[in-house]
Amino acid sequence: RRSRCSERPKSDRCSIDLPPNHDRPSESRNHPPGEVLAGGQLEDPTLDEEVQLAIRRVRRAKAVRPRQAKGLNKSYLDRFITAQPATPWGVRNKSMLALGYEILARRSELVALKQSDVEFRPDGTHQVLIPRSKADPFGNGRLAFTSPSTSQLLNDWLEWRGGGQYLFCPIYRGKPIDRSLSATSVKRLIKSGAALAGVDPAEILMFSGHSMRVGAAQDLLIAGHDTAAIMRAGGWKSLAVLTRYLESAEHNVWA
Repeated sequence: RRSRCSERPKSDRCSIDLPPNHDRPSESRNHPPGEVLAGGQLEDPTLDEEVQLAIRRVRRAKAVRPRQAKGLNKSYLDRFITAQPATPWGVRNKSMLALGYEILARRSELVALKQSDVEFRPDGTHQVLIPRSKADPFGNGRLAFTSPSTSQLLNDWLEWRGGGQYLFCPIYRGKPIDRSLSATSVKRLIKSGAALAGVDPAEILMFSGHSMRVGAAQDLLIAGHDTAAIMRAGGWKSLAVLTRYLESAEHNVWA
């Protein structure tokens, strides 16, 4: 197969090399964006075999492991919830932490939930419809379920919240504002919860808005659930992606 790059003078051929000051090899794959090229009906030069070989050289030379957020497992979750104040903000934060953990929510999924996405069940739990996610751009949705304890926290919040469109909302001067929270508010919630619980500041830096999803997946593995059950609970389509979440779990198969 003839390379597209071979049609150019040798001095202009694909000369991709180690990107300066790049920490991760994945950064070498980000430009130009394929969506822009496809939209303009242009051929994507990054698919050329010479470019692909060069990218493989970069990845071998810069063997940096992807950074994974620290998992917010059940022991952390209980501490963060217990540390919340007895205020409307505390009531909201408790339910957000518990629900985000049990439905393995990405931060964007958690703040996008609406009250109509949550259904109370006769057994004292809730069924939650996550209508759209990063892995589900066409909005097929996935169902998730809560424990009775999380349902109680959610009921406490909804009793104070009252009617409205979004499940979780900002609070201003002690009153709910019917609009969605920002995705970054989930990260702030986790870090502030860690601080209230007395977690070491250096450890707090390791948490992110993704920590509830990571920690819940690891806890499910340790509890003995199989891969299919974990993938179904978190809406994963790729086993390779799930494996990255689970590799830091403190799970000794020989114990």
